[in-house]
Amino acid sequence: MSPRTRVIAVVVAAAALAAAAVVGITIASGDRPQTTAPSGPPQRRGAPPLSLDLGVRTDREARDLRQALRLYEAGKRTGAAALFQRYDSLEARVGRAFSGWPEGTLARLTQLAGLHPKSAVIQLNLGIVQLWTGESDGKAAWRSAAASEPDSAYAVTAGNLLYPEYARNLPIFVPTRPMPAAVNELRGRPDAQLALLARNAGSGRVDDRLFYGVALQRLGKQRSAERQYAAAARSAPGDAQAQVAAAVGRFDKARPAAAFSRLGPLTRRFPRAATVRFHLGLLLLWSGQVKEAKRQLALARASEPSSPLAREAGRYLDELAAAGV
Repeated sequence: MSPRTRVIAVVVAAAALAAAAVVGITIASGDRPQTTAPSGPPQRRGAPPLSLDLGVRTDREARDLRQALRLYEAGKRTGAAALFQRYDSLEARVGRAFSGWPEGTLARLTQLAGLHPKSAVIQLNLGIVQLWTGESDGKAAWRSAAASEPDSAYAVTAGNLLYPEYARNLPIFVPTRPMPAAVNELRGRPDAQLALLARNAGSGRVDDRLFYGVALQRLGKQRSAERQYAAAARSAPGDAQAQVAAAVGRFDKARPAAAFSRLGPLTRRFPRAATVRFHLGLLLLWSGQVKEAKRQLALARASEPSSPLAREAGRYLDELAAAGV
C-alpha cells in the first residue's frame, strides 16, 4: 500500500468515527448512498459496481432496492433482477440494466441517458459501465452527473471517481456541542431523525442549523448543508463553530480554494479555537497535504486539551502515526 493510499484509508476511517462519535447522528445508515461504486478509478474485473442513492426512504420500493443491491454485490444477479423488475423508477431501471450484465447493459444505459440526460443516477452509472467496457474513461458522464444534480450523493460519488487523489467523499463538519436528546432517542429511525432536525433548524438557532447541516452532509446533500451553515454563520458572526462550518460546507474537490480561503483567516480571528485548527487539519488531510495537516491537528489538541475535538485530533494523529505517515 502506497503512503497516499494509507493516508486516504486513515482519513476515511477516522472521519466516519468522528462524525458518529462526536455528533451522534445515525442518518442514512452509514452516511452515503447504498452503493457498490468504487471510491476511485475502479479495477475492471467481474460485473461493474452499481450506485443507488435511496437516502432515508423506508418505503417498500426502497427496501427492495436495497436488498437487490446487496444481492447484486454478492454476485446473485438473477435474484437482484427479480427485485428490480418490480419497479419502474430510474433507480430500478438502472439496476435491471446492471443485473443483465454484460448483455445489453451499455446499450440500455446509453438509451436511458438519451431519454433522461439530466439524471445523475443514470449518468454516474453510465460512466462506470463505459469505463468497464472500454467505451470511454467515463469522465464526461461523471461530470454530467455532478453538474445535473450537484446536491446529491451521486455528485459526491462522481467526485470520488473524478478526483481519486482526494480522500473519499467530503469532509463533514464536527460540532462539539451536544446533540439534542430528542434526536438521539430516534436512533435507528433516520427518516424521523432527519425530519426532527429539519424542524429544529427552522427555529433559526445556530446549533440546530449546524446539526441539520451535518445530517445533510451525511446524506450527500452538500449544497443544502452549505446553505444551513452559511445561514448559521450570518446569524452568529462571533461564533467560531458557525464560521468554521460555513467554510467546511464550501469544500469542493473541483475548487478546494473556496473552503481554504474562508477557513485560513479564521485561525487569526479565533486563534485559540480547536474547531478552526481541527477542521483546517481535516481539509488538509482530505487534500493529501499530510505534513501541514498534522501540524494543524497538533495545534487543535494543544489549544483546548480537554475538548472533544482535541481528543479527535489526537486520534487522527495516532492513526496517522500507526499507518506510518
